[in-house]
Amino acid sequence: MSPAAARAPARTAGKNPPRKPRVTGLLADRLFALLAHGAAWLTLAALVGILISLAMGAWPAIHAFGLGFLTNSVWDPVQNEYGGLVMIYGTLATSVIALLIAVPVSFGIALFLTELSPGWLRRPLGTAIELLAAVPSIVYGMWGLMVFGPILATWVQAPLQKLFAGVPYLGALVSGPPVGIGILSAGIILAIMIIPFISAVMRDVFEVTPTLLKESAYGLGSTTWEVVSKVVLPYTKTGVLGGIMLGLGRALGETMAVTFVIGNMNQLDSVSLFAAANSITSALANEFAEAGEGLHQASLIYLGLVLFFITFVVLGLSKILLLRLQKNEGARS
Repeated sequence: MSPAAARAPARTAGKNPPRKPRVTGLLADRLFALLAHGAAWLTLAALVGILISLAMGAWPAIHAFGLGFLTNSVWDPVQNEYGGLVMIYGTLATSVIALLIAVPVSFGIALFLTELSPGWLRRPLGTAIELLAAVPSIVYGMWGLMVFGPILATWVQAPLQKLFAGVPYLGALVSGPPVGIGILSAGIILAIMIIPFISAVMRDVFEVTPTLLKESAYGLGSTTWEVVSKVVLPYTKTGVLGGIMLGLGRALGETMAVTFVIGNMNQLDSVSLFAAANSITSALANEFAEAGEGLHQASLIYLGLVLFFITFVVLGLSKILLLRLQKNEGARS
């Protein structure tokens, strides 16, 4: 071998490919951390900004009515007297009715899709249910007013009034003209709207339960309900509660569908589920564009501030419930 050929490998070995400086990697890490922190603080700043702007806009009504605004049922723009009790009651009542209907139905849907459905039906049915979330809320409202309302009045309210005629309390719950709009109608429409959200979250969290845990329970002779109640639900309780809170947040903030079917009446003179009422969102949608500057506009913003705090309290209570569940679980272990 010639001397030149012997020296060639040495020269080649000495020329290693250039490495990227470590400084570039550290700079990218710091930039990524800065962007992540910025996104988190930006969200918090937007939340604080919304709260401050609502408080400033509602300050004339807060100064004029104070906390009595929450317990006053009079809403009279002519006399410049405002109270939010009717709207608060309508918002809470329709949301509670929606949850009472939607949670069991969503749980059944998620249970069927994850544990009982045949493979060929699981994906098409899941997709069909999720497509319900894409329907615009105004479509739900129009359908509720023109189709569902008459059906509810004819086939539900009228028979119930005949059945409970003269019965204390129960008769009052179904009293009123059978027109098909009111608190119950709005609650049912909201339930139909939030079922896709709650069921989708429940299905996803049920699917993350380790297969080994479920197969072990089945191997010990457990039934499907025992596997779900003793294995799946304890493992996924955080996600299930999160899905329910997601649906409740959608129900509390829904506007157009509720506006169509709740009746938009600022009166609280009946406990009937079929009585026309109002909600915070429907009051804002109906009156804000025409409200003049002063107490009327400030009172509407005050309602928005109240809705903000209702949502905050609901989320806070859900966190406390989760913490108690975790504490109890630790105590049992």
